[in-house]
Amino acid sequence: MSINKVVLLSAFLMTFSSACSSDLFITHNGNMPSNERIAQIRVGQSKSEILNILGSPSSVVSLDRNQWIYMSSDIKRVAFFAPKEVDRDVLTIQFNDQGKVSEIERLTKKDGKEIKVSTNKTETLGHNPGFFRKYFGGVGQYMPFPTNTDPNR
Repeated sequence: MSINKVVLLSAFLMTFSSACSSDLFITHNGNMPSNERIAQIRVGQSKSEILNILGSPSSVVSLDRNQWIYMSSDIKRVAFFAPKEVDRDVLTIQFNDQGKVSEIERLTKKDGKEIKVSTNKTETLGHNPGFFRKYFGGVGQYMPFPTNTDPNR
């Protein structure tokens, strides 16, 4: 067999064998502390102690700032199909008004609930613009190049 045929056959085999490869990817999102660190958490510890043991939380509830959430998830992606969550781990730590741990809760994907997104529209009361006002009402209201940029003039 000549060298050209060997090279051509090798390229052919590599091209078609690469089509058999798996396009499976599992990505890990978030930063869940280890089980050893989570086991060190006790009711009554302060926020600074929790911060030293677990590190910064993934999220802090913005309304009361007394609930810290540590979370992670594994997402499986196969070729062009929609990604699928295969695992989820959530740790919530609730603090009282003195900044001490009052509750520790650990949740997994099994504890979650599937929420269906509604496609219904909510009608608003008030002004109902016509076709031209809806699509052409903003014409002339935006000046991309202001004529006077000096406030002292």
